[in-house]
Amino acid sequence: MKELRRFWRSACWACAGIVFALKTQRNMQIHATAAVLVLLSAWWLHIPRGDVLLVFFSIGLVLSLELVNTAIESAVDLVTEEWHAKAKAAKDTAAGAVLLAAVVAIVIACCVFGPPLWDKITTILMG
Repeated sequence: MKELRRFWRSACWACAGIVFALKTQRNMQIHATAAVLVLLSAWWLHIPRGDVLLVFFSIGLVLSLELVNTAIESAVDLVTEEWHAKAKAAKDTAAGAVLLAAVVAIVIACCVFGPPLWDKITTILMG
């Protein structure tokens, strides 16, 4: 019972971290909004389950890396307010990880959503 309480306490702290990032980080808000729109689009286009799982994985990867980026930036800012090459490298590489994941997610989205979206558009235009 004690382990279960400890687990739930940890889960609550983790959720608080996600809420903090959503409230304070503009890029996290952009990614979360994009995720909702992408999932609604998947529903609207009747994307197959396997492809939706790939989309979910992409969304999870981008959001997770955005959380890690926020944590690294916060830790660096806690340690120093002065410019330092290593602080810049830490922040830049963390941001680069988010960028790389976002680019991969866009490529996956184009592959998954492109054909069904094209079919939907041509069906609407052709009547």
